[in-house]
Amino acid sequence: MTELKLEDFKAAAEYLNGKINKTPLYRATTLGKLFGCELYLKLENFQKTGSFKARGALYRISKLTPEEKMRGVITASSGNHAQGVAYAAQFNRIKAKIVMPEVSVPAKINAVENYGAEVVLYGNDYSDSKLKADELARLENMVFIEAFNDYSVITGQGTIGLEIVEELPDVDTIIVPIGGGGLISGISTASKILKPSIRIVGVESELSDSMRLSVKEGRVVPHTSGSSIADGISVKYPGEITLSIASKLVDDIVTVSDEIIAHAIYVLLERNKILVEPSGAASLAAIMDGKVDVKGKKVVCVISGGNTNLLLLSKIIYKSMEMESKLVRLEFRIPDRPGTLFKISSAISEVGGNIFHAEVDNLSRNTPVGFQTVKFSVNIRGENHLKQLLERIEKLGYSYEIVS
Repeated sequence: MTELKLEDFKAAAEYLNGKINKTPLYRATTLGKLFGCELYLKLENFQKTGSFKARGALYRISKLTPEEKMRGVITASSGNHAQGVAYAAQFNRIKAKIVMPEVSVPAKINAVENYGAEVVLYGNDYSDSKLKADELARLENMVFIEAFNDYSVITGQGTIGLEIVEELPDVDTIIVPIGGGGLISGISTASKILKPSIRIVGVESELSDSMRLSVKEGRVVPHTSGSSIADGISVKYPGEITLSIASKLVDDIVTVSDEIIAHAIYVLLERNKILVEPSGAASLAAIMDGKVDVKGKKVVCVISGGNTNLLLLSKIIYKSMEMESKLVRLEFRIPDRPGTLFKISSAISEVGGNIFHAEVDNLSRNTPVGFQTVKFSVNIRGENHLKQLLERIEKLGYSYEIVS
């Protein structure tokens, strides 16, 4: 097993200088106060291609021989690694083919094609796509670029660790999302070479926690139990290399639900004006869910990417606003008489509620003859404002319920 050294990461950083963005280490003061720590966000959502994957892909392709470059490269990915390899191939002016799951987000497919790569859609997840990519690599004599189980890829991703420690030498904890483990392997190795006392915490989706189980068992253990919104970290199994490194250098691995990941996306967008994808929000989600002890510490959350599905984002915003009592949906069953809707809408506006959407349904089976079913989506300020709104509506005497 190769042992990565500081000079390996420095060589990667030197090669990548000018080819990638040195992403900001942003101090999230308000969130830090909320969680009792000094909190920083390493914003890889501002990286080339929108995620950290460009680092590893560029560095891996730099190691190809002229003959290998002539053959072209191929990989499998649900999105971010796909874009990283496509970008790196375009940068090096070589042919690239990317196998993506059939359920991949259209925006990510378009992005890969915009970098000049050929996209092949195959299978339901990364594992299916990987098998197809291996087959095509053999048939077409192309070079397969691993997503995580490769020392050059790991070294490229590890340059993030160098940047964090160089900019924040007294950092206590770095929290990193885990998919296949390339990112956390690189960051943990590089950062602990520079500062052995750093605590490294990995975060997986509770629906895909194969690295946590593999570390516990001491062998690769495949595990997925459902479809997660965090597709970037929904990996069926880690690599042999990444498992070996994580077992030695990662201090803890925790899991988070889709619900807390979605809320973390909303919090970052509302409070910090930062748009991240579900996988990228996993590190903050772990703090929000109380899974990591951060009290009194200097903590860095690695925000690994920002390539989010905008339709999914709209759902996350609505659901999070409901969770924080900033959006309430009210369903009324009212007499079908002139002026009734006006009375309700007036009552809502009188207490400062903003009607975001209204829908009248006279055809529902549950609506009695002579009545209307009316649904209002109302933007409010929070719990106290909701209480004022409901008190005002109840004075009207109409039957209503809060619906999700």
